[in-house]
Amino acid sequence: MHGRIKVKTSLEQQEAKRKEREKKLQLYVSATQAALQKRENGQLDKEALDLTAQILSLNPDFASLWNLRREVFLQLQTDRSDEEMQSVCSGELTFLENCLRVSPKSYGTWYHRCWIMKIMPKPDWERELALCNRFLEIDERNFHCWDYRRFVTQSSFVPLPEELEFTTSLISKNFSNYSSWHYRSKLLPQIHPDQLRIGRVTEEALLNELELVQNAFFTDPNDQSAWFYHRWLLGRADHPLQIRCVMVSLDEACVSVTFSQPVAVQEDLILFLNDKPIFVSWNTAGRKEKRSLFWVCELPKECINDPCCQYKFQVLWKDGEAKKECILYPGRRETWCRDSATENEFFSLDLSEGKSNVLQQELKSCKELQELEPDNKWCLLTIILLMRALDPLVYEKESLGYFETLKVVDPMRSGYYDDLRSRFQMENAILKMEYAESFIIDLSKKDLTRLCHLEHLGEVTHMNLSANRLCVLPSNLFMLRRLQVLEVDNNEVVRLEGLWNLPQLEELSLQCNKIKNVSDLQPLSSCPHLSVLHLQGNPLCEKADARTELEALLPQVKTIHLSLI
Repeated sequence: MHGRIKVKTSLEQQEAKRKEREKKLQLYVSATQAALQKRENGQLDKEALDLTAQILSLNPDFASLWNLRREVFLQLQTDRSDEEMQSVCSGELTFLENCLRVSPKSYGTWYHRCWIMKIMPKPDWERELALCNRFLEIDERNFHCWDYRRFVTQSSFVPLPEELEFTTSLISKNFSNYSSWHYRSKLLPQIHPDQLRIGRVTEEALLNELELVQNAFFTDPNDQSAWFYHRWLLGRADHPLQIRCVMVSLDEACVSVTFSQPVAVQEDLILFLNDKPIFVSWNTAGRKEKRSLFWVCELPKECINDPCCQYKFQVLWKDGEAKKECILYPGRRETWCRDSATENEFFSLDLSEGKSNVLQQELKSCKELQELEPDNKWCLLTIILLMRALDPLVYEKESLGYFETLKVVDPMRSGYYDDLRSRFQMENAILKMEYAESFIIDLSKKDLTRLCHLEHLGEVTHMNLSANRLCVLPSNLFMLRRLQVLEVDNNEVVRLEGLWNLPQLEELSLQCNKIKNVSDLQPLSSCPHLSVLHLQGNPLCEKADARTELEALLPQVKTIHLSLI
């Protein structure tokens, strides 16, 4: 303890304490052995409860002994009346409360309390709510207690608005009560659900929450709880599993399907041709992944026997949970159908005039706060998120400037900010590409550290990734089935896992990267139409036999550039 003078103990005192500890340990071990022996002998009686109580009151995290107590209670249920069981369960709740005072975050104790309340003939839910309130006053972030409170309110059918009011009262006392903010985010979508956006709230409720949270982070700008909640409020709706794109290629004799989330297909994805199901085997591009965004099947040759006819392809996921179709018109060799990021607002919010005005005012207020608190990382990040909510393209340049400031203010998380900025940059590029109705995407000179949202680029034929900070090309790059030209110059690429099985890739430029060995280019052997390869400025170019090894590894490539001369 601070301020106390340390008093040295004598050898006699130390020896006495040692003997006392040994005595307690012996009692603990003997009681444990006796309790486990009774369990082995099937002696589920009051003595077993007494023995386990001695141990659990000292160490509430002994899972086997909690199991033994439950076995005793199940035995008691067979020969005791409801009144007797009510009395026994009440005594158990008192014992559990004592255990929680010893260890308020004991998994076993809270779980056992839930179990007792389930078997108790006449549970007193109001008493349990009061107990939760007491423990939350001691530690407002005790997530065990919060979980138990949710169990109690659901079991006793406490109205959700009352629970919301409970969180309001806690937050008003302490804006830093993160658990209350989190609980609030779970309650609001149930009380004020937005019928058009899964997991989100109505606009009226949202505007009220924005006002509440703004008061919180202006009161204490350095507390992260309110800022996190504000970020949730600005979040987009949770989309159900969807089929993003279906592509049919007669040249490759295959059908490929891209999902919005990784799935394990098995027998849940059915292919229809002209409304008739056909048997196919679905595989991932690498044929190893169990769950993937991208699945492909070989198209039986007998299916398309007349190129002058029109064919309708349809894929159905889990009896209609998701589906998509496309038409192969006469004389065409390929067709596709995909979701539009602009039409479906995957990267933006649908703002009414009222909500837009509120967010504009919040942006103005956050900028004023940032002038007063220039090193507040939460304020800087919220400014960026508000700009994206309002209009990601209009505020693109300004938000990039705030990212640079954010990295200076919070250098420990600069890697996270780089990845977040890369995601936003790719979202903007996809929006611009779709607005231009183009199949070419330019991602050069954007300081990218990672690639994402590739499921939206299935139709792209030309991609420029030059002058970024990419170290690896991601494995899901194989979703770009129509990609013909790929430029990845002036990056830091050392591995090419993602360049596996790109069926239409013709030209690849990897100048000025960090590829050291010819064997690192092995994935390119699965690209049958690759004919031009640029490798100038890579360490492997310094090897005398590099060209010979490359020609042996990639016989389909007609032109290999290794030197600038």
